[in-house]
Amino acid sequence: MKQLLIIVFILLVTGNTFGQKTNTLDKPKVDERIEILSIVFRLAESEEYSSKRFKLYTDKIENHYTPYKNHELIEFIKTLRNENGVGYDAVMSMAIHLDNQLNPLVEFTDKIPDERWGKDNANEFVRLLKKFYKESNSKQFFKENEKLYSDISTRFLPVYEHLDLNWYTKFYGKEPNEKFVIINGLGNGGGNYGPAIDFSNGKREVYAIMGTWKTDSLGMADFTIDSYFPTLLHEFNHSFVNYLLEKNPEPFRKNGEILYKAVENEMQNQAYGNWETMLNEALVRTAVIKYMKDHNFSEVEIKTEINKQLNRGFLWIEELLAELERFDQKRNKYPTLESYMPNLIKTYDTYASRIDLYNENFDKKRPKIVSINEFKNGEQKVKHSLNKITINFDKPLLGKGHSINYGEDEDAFPDFKKITYSEDKKSVTIEWELKENKNYEFVLTGLSFKSPEGISIKDYEIKFKTK
Repeated sequence: MKQLLIIVFILLVTGNTFGQKTNTLDKPKVDERIEILSIVFRLAESEEYSSKRFKLYTDKIENHYTPYKNHELIEFIKTLRNENGVGYDAVMSMAIHLDNQLNPLVEFTDKIPDERWGKDNANEFVRLLKKFYKESNSKQFFKENEKLYSDISTRFLPVYEHLDLNWYTKFYGKEPNEKFVIINGLGNGGGNYGPAIDFSNGKREVYAIMGTWKTDSLGMADFTIDSYFPTLLHEFNHSFVNYLLEKNPEPFRKNGEILYKAVENEMQNQAYGNWETMLNEALVRTAVIKYMKDHNFSEVEIKTEINKQLNRGFLWIEELLAELERFDQKRNKYPTLESYMPNLIKTYDTYASRIDLYNENFDKKRPKIVSINEFKNGEQKVKHSLNKITINFDKPLLGKGHSINYGEDEDAFPDFKKITYSEDKKSVTIEWELKENKNYEFVLTGLSFKSPEGISIKDYEIKFKTK
């Protein structure tokens, strides 16, 4: 969940002009409510709000707020996290349920802004937050950073302007009803969130809170098209997709549960905790590929995106893409995707029945570890003087970067010095320093260890003990 992508973007469509609807979207901005919530959870040492990727800004936070780390609000947050699991999207949901004076925009309940808060805790949090804001002189902090916030919003504009808004209405055959707001979350690192608020008058606002995970050589936020546009492209689809399953989930339940059980580990790793979320994500991710095809992305780009989704566990995505193509070819009969949903219900019968075959076929495409030169995995008497290890694969890898995680015991992680690929990209050599009589373990992951086509290895754990 460190790079969580658990956000829901919604497109804002405004009213009639000379009898025609025109699509408009508020420009991206920095929101002080988002920032103050991110800051106080950073002070409470919440891992998901502790990123230092945008160091130019997070250093400003630390310089201003470190004296307030023991404030009663921060202690209250720690209790909420330990006892109720308040974190991640629950934090951003609280932020958008407050006005600019940090008062609730709607009445809190045991489920609003999020059931992890609870009504009493939510109200107490707001009381302490307002006290913290005043005592920490947060007004001054935000005033001092006004120019930075303005620069950030301007920097994000090319990503925002790169999007073809009209495609969504044309493809889905409908206009979304919600107001959509893009927010740049400066201290959130790779965390992206999509909370929504429902007002008593029936209006709804959905926020796309984009993290800041890339900087340039001067340390300034760098919103490159290749890094940020895919996320924006992805999330716009949610406003047209999520309501479809919400309206009629039961016909999908049986097959959804079968598919989810088969790929549960992959889904859990992405914080997709149930079959409904998985099916929404599958349709959204397939729609992204359809957008790419309709906008003449190259075959290599499209295939890379397909493989990326296969790696994530959406093993039926190619067949679902073919189904969306069939829908688009029959628009006279099916003017909206909603009208085509009975067809998708039937196709999921096929996907569920073939899931084992999908898994088997995809596994054949994965690069696999076939041997380790210096010892066998699991060996208990490895020489501590051994200064390198060479891991061999059955097919060439992409050969760019490496992704190695801790095992269950972080203290057992080796002291790596250098990692290199062989000329044919079929081997990886790791140089290290080992200690005697010590257990070691680490996990090679598919984040970087993948084929040139982008197909990842399965996570592979290596364990051994030195003598």
